[in-house]
Amino acid sequence: MSADHAGDLYGEMFLAGLDGPATKPSRIEIWKTLWPGLAICGIASIAAAWLSEHYGAPIILMGLLIGLSLNFVTSEARTHPGLDFASKACLRWGIVVLGTQVTLAQIVALGPVPFLALLMVMAAAMAAALLVARATGASTAIGILAGGATAICGASAALALFGVLGAKRVSQAQFALTLVVISMASALAMSFYPPLAGLMHLDDRQAGFLIGASIHDVAQAIGGGYAYSDIAGSYATIVKLSRVALLAPIVAVVSLMFTDEDAGQRHWIRKLAMPWFITLFLAVVVVNSLVTIPPFVVHLNLTLSKSLLLLAVTATAMRSRLDLVMQMGWRAAMPVVAATLASLVVALGFSMMIL
Repeated sequence: MSADHAGDLYGEMFLAGLDGPATKPSRIEIWKTLWPGLAICGIASIAAAWLSEHYGAPIILMGLLIGLSLNFVTSEARTHPGLDFASKACLRWGIVVLGTQVTLAQIVALGPVPFLALLMVMAAAMAAALLVARATGASTAIGILAGGATAICGASAALALFGVLGAKRVSQAQFALTLVVISMASALAMSFYPPLAGLMHLDDRQAGFLIGASIHDVAQAIGGGYAYSDIAGSYATIVKLSRVALLAPIVAVVSLMFTDEDAGQRHWIRKLAMPWFITLFLAVVVVNSLVTIPPFVVHLNLTLSKSLLLLAVTATAMRSRLDLVMQMGWRAAMPVVAATLASLVVALGFSMMIL
């Protein structure tokens, strides 16, 4: 089998059993190969959505927990292609569709001073995660994963960053634990940050900045803002979506920093290229800024993006070894905890001083 075939998701499944020249599998054959893993992942995701809707639990956290509880299904080799497809393809297209929720006008509407303050909050989150990762003996890649996910948009950003960093730099168990801690931190933040803003006597705009700049997940940041007031919810939405818009440049920088060592002969222009799904995400943001999309289409795209990302998270959890996740220990969770606390403190400081 050639090196090209070894890296091909579909080619390796069919070429291994062939004695003659390689033949391209038909779409029906590909679908039959993917079906077992996709079906299990889909059923688990539907269960997560049902639990989230009926009990108010974060949907991503439900997907993670159900996926981890079902990781024994990977002992059946037939599920591997479908789970690999869901964890990669669904992730990438979910990120692309997420671009329909952001416009450049929203970032401009934030204003230069709040935007600079938001950048400082994000920088503080990433710096705290990197420092704590170094202090606990973790790698720089783990610090960037934790800090970037906390600074941008939680699980969605974690999935995008993991797609760039790869399993060679961040183990599947570390990634699964990072997703769990980020989801739990975001859920707790949604519950405690609005009352904290009230306790600090913040006005609607200040509370909106605090909540939008420091809660990880998009839906929970928006929900937390509207839990405080309608004005705070509107402002939190603008702040949070401005963070989402920065997903593309941050992932591009990380991609450049962690260019494969094995790819030293590649042309420098290729090293500067962003991952294709981040390029499409940015393109969708630009198109969404130039063309007015009907509100029902925007809502439909949000549902589609959340569904694709839920499938990706659930599949990723299923592919993670729960015993290794359990062995990680409290130190492995500390970069996310540090980034969460840093973003809260800095966002609270800016909201009180300059807004």
